[in-house]
Amino acid sequence: MKKEAIPSQQQTQQPGQNSHYLAVSGLLFGAVCWGIIWYPYRLMADMGVSGVASSFYTYGITVLMASLYFAKHWRSLFKQPFSIVYLALVAGWTNLAYVLAVIDGEVMRVMLLFYLSPLWTLILAHFYLKEKTPKSGYLAIAISLLGAFIMLYDPALSPWPLPRNQAEWLALSSGIGFSLTNVLTRQARGLSLQAKSFAVWLGVLLVSLLFIPFSAAAWPSPYFFSNSQWLVMGLIAILLLAATVLVQYGVTRLPATRASVVFLFELVVAAIASYYLANESMALNEWLGGSLIVLAALFTAKSA
Repeated sequence: MKKEAIPSQQQTQQPGQNSHYLAVSGLLFGAVCWGIIWYPYRLMADMGVSGVASSFYTYGITVLMASLYFAKHWRSLFKQPFSIVYLALVAGWTNLAYVLAVIDGEVMRVMLLFYLSPLWTLILAHFYLKEKTPKSGYLAIAISLLGAFIMLYDPALSPWPLPRNQAEWLALSSGIGFSLTNVLTRQARGLSLQAKSFAVWLGVLLVSLLFIPFSAAAWPSPYFFSNSQWLVMGLIAILLLAATVLVQYGVTRLPATRASVVFLFELVVAAIASYYLANESMALNEWLGGSLIVLAALFTAKSA
């Protein structure tokens, strides 16, 4: 999945020294994967494969590989509560929307709009889970909104600070979806790692199929792809599987606050990769607004 839900502080284990380093390494690997995974998806788009189709096939390959990796756990996958269906649909949209956004949008703007997710998590947890929002939470919300306003406001385009194209709306919806995924996961604490991972991957497959009628591009059959395209999709699938497993290893062995901070390394990777691979750079207002969004995410993590 684009991001696995972070467990609460009580769910994490107290790691030893070696386990601590392995956990941090796993999270850093996941951050690197998600900081560069947009590029092979763009390569697929340049080859004429839509984001919906490439998502379906890459996550399909991931499911096949994961079925072998998690083979001994397959019986337990059918004993999960029905709530896993909602998790699959929300997580499926989260990941598909993210892929579509990074294919057509500016990478860093997409990333920063996604990283408004702590704002939505605070709001959803307050109204859906009935969790009391601390004063520090309201401060984080204010900082996030200020950062978004500075980054998005362009009087030449609109009097309102809104996303300026479809890709940015998708990025915003992906961040909201990720927050809702976190809330649903927090509510259903009994879900196993295997069940949650498969729910995410299968959710992307399902949402991709539901999205076909709204996609203008023709749906490619497996015979459409060249060897190089299968190679790129296989690489993406390996990154998805490895990132999921290693990130889950990390978030179950580190406090949620520390894991959230490590995840922000993804923005550093994305900034460097987008500059050198896509010749994209950020304007001053985007740097300032983005910095406030990151500050709010850090503040939320420290206050959790």
